[in-house]
Amino acid sequence: MADGTVLIVGGTGGIGREIAAHYVEKGRDVIITGRDPSNAEAVASELGGECIGQCFDLAHPETIGSALADVGPVDRLVLCAIARDNNPVREYDVESAASLATMKLVGYTEVIHTLLDRFSDESAVVLFGGRAKDRPYPGSTTVTAVNGAVATMITTFAVELAPIRFNAVHPGIVGDSPYWKDKSLDAVIARTPTGRLATMEDVVDATVFLLENRSVNGVNLYVDSGWLMM
Repeated sequence: MADGTVLIVGGTGGIGREIAAHYVEKGRDVIITGRDPSNAEAVASELGGECIGQCFDLAHPETIGSALADVGPVDRLVLCAIARDNNPVREYDVESAASLATMKLVGYTEVIHTLLDRFSDESAVVLFGGRAKDRPYPGSTTVTAVNGAVATMITTFAVELAPIRFNAVHPGIVGDSPYWKDKSLDAVIARTPTGRLATMEDVVDATVFLLENRSVNGVNLYVDSGWLMM
């Protein structure tokens, strides 16, 4: 059994919660974080095992250090918190754009900075980006930009903070995720070579692979069933 905690930032719902459930089932000590303290504690209780919930907001990175002050050694870190920002340039909402950019660029980095003295040489980190970096849509300027930044951040982290490993996972449309499961996706499926969309289980499997394979470093892994091939 590996030493240290599995910390999942954004682990109170969706894919983050499923990643937490995977590691709880493996008997690991797990910390999940969210912006709502009562929800984080409730989800941790639902997951059971050695799981606890903590609260901070990545969009306010100045609060991260104190929020994580009592966290011990960290073996695995997943940064999967997201914000869906449909923000067309013609009606540009500066506050929303700044919040998303801060969350993923500054917030993700501040979490890593805060935990540096609690990582070991065998620690591994996975950042979540997304396929909007390659397939923009009207209103995706900020989402596309920050997910593109994630793809490059992992290489700077991997070089600067070696031998800690840093990788990124970029899901496409995850058909059974809370956001997508009730939407009509037949047109997307028709453009997907496998004839199926990625599932939350697929993304969890990809994330665990990046975390646990000791020779995978600086990799951007796409989980989209080949969606952008067509």
